[in-house]
Amino acid sequence: MSGLNKGLAKVEVAVKWDPSPLGTPPHDLDLVAATYAADDLHGEPVYLVYFDSRSPDGTITLDRDSRTGQGFGFDEVMVLELERLADSYARVLVGVAVQQGEQRKTFGDVDGTGLRVREGVTELAVDDLAAVSGATAAIVAEFTRDESGAWHFHEGVRGFDTDPTSFAHMMGSAVI
Repeated sequence: MSGLNKGLAKVEVAVKWDPSPLGTPPHDLDLVAATYAADDLHGEPVYLVYFDSRSPDGTITLDRDSRTGQGFGFDEVMVLELERLADSYARVLVGVAVQQGEQRKTFGDVDGTGLRVREGVTELAVDDLAAVSGATAAIVAEFTRDESGAWHFHEGVRGFDTDPTSFAHMMGSAVI
């Protein structure tokens, strides 16, 4: 990569939420990343990264996975080493899905939701997901590679009303 603007290198996407009330089933939010080929930016993802998985080349990892929201700070943390992604990839979307149990749950059913996107100590975005309170899943970050090879962050949150599996395959057609 040449020039002064090298773009983003290594970013972190983190989500948090409060545990469910005593005596009720636990809330579980899951981060998912979808990586798209440069020649098919809005099609099916080449691969997905979610709980218990990582990218084939190790550039996208889910470092912390909570199933209850218990603990301090952010409950799930995903690290994306964009500068290490092969040139064949030019778009990465990160989403959050509310795991569905016996009854439909939305972000509005989960207290204390929060999102943070940062590179090092620089916060790129902070959100409480209130704008998508009626949704069951949301795209929370979009990263794209430009012609020079530099990665850029596109801020925005877009909600979906679907199950986590369908959401992962719908992400590519979305624009935030």
